[in-house]
Amino acid sequence: MTGTESLWGLILLICHATGFLCAVHALMSVRTPQGTMAWGVALIAFPYFAVPAYFVLGRSKFHGYKIARQVLEASSEERAARAVRPFVVQPEDHGPLLAAVALATIPFLKGNEVELLVDGRATFDDIFAGIEAAQGYVLVQFFIVHDDELGRELKSRLLRKAAAGVRVYFLFDEFGSHRLPRAYVRELRDGGVAAQRFHTTRGPGNRFQLNFRNHRKVVVVDGHTGWIGGHNVGNEYLGLSPRLGPWRDTHVRVTGPAVLGMQKSFYDDWRWATGEKLQLDWLAQPSARGDVPALILASGPADTLETASLMFQDVIHSARRRLWITSPYFVPDPAVVGALHLAALRGVEVRILIPNDPDHLLVYLSAFAFVGEMIDAGIEIYRYQAGFLHQKVFLIDDAVAGVGTANLDNRSFRLNFEITAIFADRDVAARVERMLAADFARARRMTREELRKKPFWFKVAARAATLAAPIQ
Repeated sequence: MTGTESLWGLILLICHATGFLCAVHALMSVRTPQGTMAWGVALIAFPYFAVPAYFVLGRSKFHGYKIARQVLEASSEERAARAVRPFVVQPEDHGPLLAAVALATIPFLKGNEVELLVDGRATFDDIFAGIEAAQGYVLVQFFIVHDDELGRELKSRLLRKAAAGVRVYFLFDEFGSHRLPRAYVRELRDGGVAAQRFHTTRGPGNRFQLNFRNHRKVVVVDGHTGWIGGHNVGNEYLGLSPRLGPWRDTHVRVTGPAVLGMQKSFYDDWRWATGEKLQLDWLAQPSARGDVPALILASGPADTLETASLMFQDVIHSARRRLWITSPYFVPDPAVVGALHLAALRGVEVRILIPNDPDHLLVYLSAFAFVGEMIDAGIEIYRYQAGFLHQKVFLIDDAVAGVGTANLDNRSFRLNFEITAIFADRDVAARVERMLAADFARARRMTREELRKKPFWFKVAARAATLAAPIQ
């Protein structure tokens, strides 16, 4: 055997040994059985390609953030807990979502005014008006920010408030906003705005991990008014995309003590990104125009438990008469699929609204792997016809509704930092009901027959697409 052959033999041995060790790591750490199987087979059979991919995409836990958040417990969390104590709602007054409350860091709080914001222009007009009214500080966080007309309008308003002496903090995801020019951020910083990427690759343990995202969309003004929902910053969210056309989305404005839950989420994210402890107002201020019980639930890959998935399971199991859910990306895990089946089998009217047209092909195809058995279980699946559907909303019976950033897919369950606002109030639920009823009127209900008519290649592609669920 020549020296070259020996060298190649050693390299192959190292590659396969590394693949085996990574497969063992996947067995012990990857959260889903399908993810463990997919990674294990690939790492052992094709280590030359799979090992580099595993270092980039394979981790299911986000390291470092949890440690940083634990440091905060004596500061933001403790101050927020003291501030909201007079507004805590007892379990008998906020319905059955006990698990969701246990997962949150701040409980259901009363004293809130809630305003639904439907579609882009109404949302950003309201957010911009709130920014203009800021007296002390503005916290702005989005997953995607574009340097287009809407993005430049946001930038000019933030610069104007910074010039007026208001503290402005601007946080964006480094991958979601990868097209944002450096000049955009530099102009903000030169104008006095503290602008920063979230840095999912920050820290030695995350250096090569490219699969985590901060998907939150949060705006907080002076600690008493906040916005959460599906909109990012870009012209397409105003319905101006030639490819996607009209854009259907929902945001919500909250005024009152629950906003401290949004503020705490931003505080934690900013601390991770910069190491800076923000000096914010933690005095809970009830609204004079509403008394809605609200829960702000932040979730993410740094959590000990799978917070987003457990939240949706709690929502589904708590429904007794009606459960309406709308999500642009519908690739639920087996636990959520089982919960939906059980809800339908016990007589709950389960309706799921998803887009008719895709913006991500793999996610679009994956949905078809689930809908057939759901229709068989009595679940109604609707496809929205009047543009692209992007809202993340749910309605339970006549008393509980939620608006947030989390989709029903593996990425929101395990890979993304998300945030959801849940309201235990009949008036808010009635407004959400009217909004969703109008959306269902613009949708087409799917049938088993149309699935049977799909060509064989389409059915194979749908099943194959689900194999990528652990990284979608």
